[in-house]
Amino acid sequence: MHRSSTAGQPGHPSLRLSTAGPTSIKPRQFAHLQSQMAQLQAHLSDLENHVRVTAIQAEAIRRLGGLQGGLFMAASRVLGEESAREPTENPL
Repeated sequence: MHRSSTAGQPGHPSLRLSTAGPTSIKPRQFAHLQSQMAQLQAHLSDLENHVRVTAIQAEAIRRLGGLQGGLFMAASRVLGEESAREPTENPL
């Protein structure tokens, strides 16, 4: 474990925590934990919204892929018919 050389210096957080009474540390720790839990809940809510939007967009992209495939097949058919109508050139 790496120990900082400033751990024993006055004003360092570890020294302040060790000199403070346990009754003053617990409420601050719980308040900090509560704020972290609130932040986590907000991030989870954002994630849920992003997943919902992503699912909707994935369905739309799937439909666009089907339409694009149809366009490619139609273009292939049109180009195939045009090449069949053109007289073939005789290289000789």
